Amino acid sequence: MRIFISTGEVSGDLQGSLLISALKRQAVAAGVELEIVALGGEKMAEAGATILGDTSRIGSVGLLESLRYVVPTLLVQRKAIAYLKQNPPDLVLLIDYMGPNLGVGTYMQQNLPQVPVVYYIAPQEWVWSVSLRNTNRIVGFTKKLLAIFPEEARYFSQQGANVTWVGHPLVDRMQSAPSRQEARAKLGIEPEAIAITLLPASRRQELKYLLPVIFQAAQNIQAKLPEVHFWIPLSLEDFREPITAGIQRYGLRATIVSGQQKEVFAAADFAITKSGTVNLELALLNVPQVVVYRLNPITAWIARKILKGSIPFASPVNLVVMRGIVPEFLQEQATAENITQAAMELLLNNEKKQQTLVDYHQMRQSLGELGVCNRAAQEILQMLDKG
Repeated sequence: MRIFISTGEVSGDLQGSLLISALKRQAVAAGVELEIVALGGEKMAEAGATILGDTSRIGSVGLLESLRYVVPTLLVQRKAIAYLKQNPPDLVLLIDYMGPNLGVGTYMQQNLPQVPVVYYIAPQEWVWSVSLRNTNRIVGFTKKLLAIFPEEARYFSQQGANVTWVGHPLVDRMQSAPSRQEARAKLGIEPEAIAITLLPASRRQELKYLLPVIFQAAQNIQAKLPEVHFWIPLSLEDFREPITAGIQRYGLRATIVSGQQKEVFAAADFAITKSGTVNLELALLNVPQVVVYRLNPITAWIARKILKGSIPFASPVNLVVMRGIVPEFLQEQATAENITQAAMELLLNNEKKQQTLVDYHQMRQSLGELGVCNRAAQEILQMLDKG
């Protein structure tokens, strides 16, 4: 049985790898031989996929920001469609990666309607949809939608999709994270030391719009707490040079770490982070955080004035429960002063910190039970059987 998977960016590569591992396990148990060909990255290749095109570095948020990726995206999409045309799979699995996956899904609907399409981690139309056009396209070409959020499941069910809520895959992933003591021992961090994680970028645009303000806030915190040390896990090795230059420019006592993200998270007292999947990872490890996000000012203006977009929250932690568990500073509010003030309060105000931990526990109940990836894999293999 051949499955074709399409995803992109660092987070898609991670989620794809977790699901591929589960699919392989389930297939062996069921006596099914699987061949997986994919658009993805190194993690998916390590999990057992044949990578048709590396999309882990192709990704951005915003209109102007995405322009530099138009040609690479079109080329990899064309390569995928050419492959699908010559080698029709038994099932197509789409993971996040909205723009390219809408194209792949539409191609399948129009040219290979007999091949079932499953969408896992669908675009967050339930959060920021400005029209039903994309939702209708997703519902139209998707045979089964595997939702990771309860609200996502409700939204797509109401629009007519065949939906199963499986829960969030990070529930599985973070089970293997070390304890705070184990992580600190491995990284060489003293038990009483103040360790703050900085997560400025998983996309290149974020090096420009987020790194300076996050590092400025870190500089402010360092002036107030001279004993603090910052830890920065790399999402892509390509980012080492600009992050190293930023550390030197702002005079930070910081260590860059590669390949030990779970350890860095588990060891942290606090984090200043971009919005994204990492927010949930930190929450599942009970690490208080401040979330920051900025786009090109022109993109932000277009979204507000022309597209009339209204986003209640940016962080998945807040979106899960639709309330402000962690402080968010977006666009004009994303200043070093605002970040510093919120960070110092969470670092020094024990009552505030304890309330965050209580809120994290309540949020955790909306992410589903352990076995998320296995449940998703079972749903996909059932679709193969039906096919």
